[in-house]
Amino acid sequence: QVQLVESGGGLVQPGGSLRLSCAASGFIFSSYTMRWYRQAPGKERELVAAISTAGGSTNYGDSVKGRFTISRDNAKNTVYLQMNNLKPEDTAVYYCKVVIYSREYWGKGTLVTVSS
Repeated sequence: QVQLVESGGGLVQPGGSLRLSCAASGFIFSSYTMRWYRQAPGKERELVAAISTAGGSTNYGDSVKGRFTISRDNAKNTVYLQMNNLKPEDTAVYYCKVVIYSREYWGKGTLVTVSS
């Protein structure tokens, strides 16, 4: 079955960096666009970044452009989110998602807290 497992979250000071990972299994990873979302307390889930199958095309939410970078390693079935210059408003649970035959699959998320 499809599984997505996020890791790498934690507590970081403003201006710091974190790299999130999402390990995928149960499907042909290299055939699907992968996406990172986040959900802050009391807010709706929002798209953070997306990456095409071979990694040649990426797009980002306006609030993270220039600070976050999405990448993937198809040999390791893993998608990454490098987050730099973190701000308190980046505090959220971060999820990865894949859509297969119109069905959405989500990981359980990893918590990122940006605070001094």
